[in-house]
Amino acid sequence: MNIAIVTGASSGMGREFVLQLSDYVKVDEIWVIARRTAALEALQQGLCTPLRPISLDLCDSASFDSFQALLAAEKPHVSLLVNAAGFGKFGAFQNIPLEEDLRMIDLNCKALVAMTRLTLPYMGPGSHILQLDSLSAFQPVPYIATYGASKSFVLSYTRAINRELKGSGIRMMAMNPGWVKTEFFNHALETNGSEVQYYNKLWEARDVVATGLRDLYKTKKDYSIHGFSVRMQVRAVKLLPHKMVMNTWCNQQKKPKNNQGLTTR
Repeated sequence: MNIAIVTGASSGMGREFVLQLSDYVKVDEIWVIARRTAALEALQQGLCTPLRPISLDLCDSASFDSFQALLAAEKPHVSLLVNAAGFGKFGAFQNIPLEEDLRMIDLNCKALVAMTRLTLPYMGPGSHILQLDSLSAFQPVPYIATYGASKSFVLSYTRAINRELKGSGIRMMAMNPGWVKTEFFNHALETNGSEVQYYNKLWEARDVVATGLRDLYKTKKDYSIHGFSVRMQVRAVKLLPHKMVMNTWCNQQKKPKNNQGLTTR
């Protein structure tokens, strides 16, 4: 059985990947993974490819045992893995509960590594892995400190493992979008006071995902960036001292922009 696997598939970017991946890869089944079973089941509407909803909490290490057992039982060929599960919290570090900081690391880093490692033995030449990353991976981000640091890990890990996979026919790429209006903000803004309130541009999930999938299948990039302005920002932060980059970021937050109606609740 030839399959694709998408984590964080119940909403946001993960859901959009499920809707678009058939334009790039033909599979017998898509395994969609998230905590909310009902939301996963609702994804089947309008899709021709059968879905297998798999309810797992990837912050719980026991989920990895369940996933590993499922792979061993089914022995699928995995053509595509999309690790889209993740979350962030905005605000001053002292206002973010320690357990939330640790959950961010568990989901954004630990779960991504676990799902990648467990899936790779079931992949072969022509298979692809897309790791949903963030623009914040390229710079230290005050008031988004843990989230940004976790995404720096994802970028470094992805590029290094992609290099190790050279010659295997398996390709891994990080996708580093700017601000995308999804349910991400529902959780991120719960701990935010007025620390983060400047959003220079909000992108549509469908457009960002389309760019990511195109770059994954049509280029040899090890990371993908949607939007000219975001690409220019990445170039700038690579050249400028981090102190200057952080000062610029903090000064921007004093000037609210596009900060209304971000949550989808």
